[in-house]
Amino acid sequence: MTGHVRKAVVPAAGLGTRFLPATKAVPKEMLPVVDRPAIQYVVEEAVSAGLTDILIVSSRNKAEVEDHFDRMPELEAELERTGKAEALEEIRALARMARVHAVRQGQPLGLGHAVSMAADHVGRDTFAVLLPDDLMVDGGALLRGMVEASVAHQASVVALKEVTPEEIVSLGAAAVEPGQPDGGPLVRITGVIEKPAPAEIPSNLALTGRYVFRPGIFDALRQVRPGRGGEIQLTDGIALLLEDEPVYGYVFQDGRYDVGKKLDFLRATVELAAARPDLGPDFRAFLADFCRQEGLC
Repeated sequence: MTGHVRKAVVPAAGLGTRFLPATKAVPKEMLPVVDRPAIQYVVEEAVSAGLTDILIVSSRNKAEVEDHFDRMPELEAELERTGKAEALEEIRALARMARVHAVRQGQPLGLGHAVSMAADHVGRDTFAVLLPDDLMVDGGALLRGMVEASVAHQASVVALKEVTPEEIVSLGAAAVEPGQPDGGPLVRITGVIEKPAPAEIPSNLALTGRYVFRPGIFDALRQVRPGRGGEIQLTDGIALLLEDEPVYGYVFQDGRYDVGKKLDFLRATVELAAARPDLGPDFRAFLADFCRQEGLC
């Protein structure tokens, strides 16, 4: 059960500089993981969790992201003419899976600013935020659990993952109360800090790219002062939100790929391809042969 939560926001305005030169002309969200662009996995995850009203926060030169979820009559006509029924149904399904909208972030003013761009669309509804650099390959289980926890506790919920001290200094970190209020994955968050110095690390729980927010986050983001580079940080908004209402963390471990990093992008491509029933058997055979040739196994 996901209650009344139906809206999701996908911030997709970043430049993708870590994947240059590929992202000079192609949005990073459109880089394929096996045979689907990364952002398609994210939208499919949202739909699997019952969120069918999707707002993409985009930027100039990213029309391909919006077009991907739209109809393309000339391509559909060609596929129909050539009898490629399976491909035709697949691209038509993209346009049917959700109501996809877009708004442009005119300046790169940070993740918090990108989320605030959704205020008019979201209104006073509870909504999810899914970062497209983070792929969750779990059939929507994490997001469903977060939405259900948000509805049950009438509070915002953020995804937390245990990471190493070396990793957490480049992420957002959460301070939490000891114990879990319902014996499950929830913890009560008492503070958050963006990219903490080693001496400031409050726990080994990092904020990852999934959030379910009550509408109070917009009021909090309006109060955030820009930091380095004039950016408005989402973690600063969460810190202010904590002053007015509870925020919970939903602790998870498995299913996440950070495809904003080249190594994880490659790991996602290999593992997802190996798990595919249509590609897996031949691909796993190739990997085994490659491993033997390289003396790795």
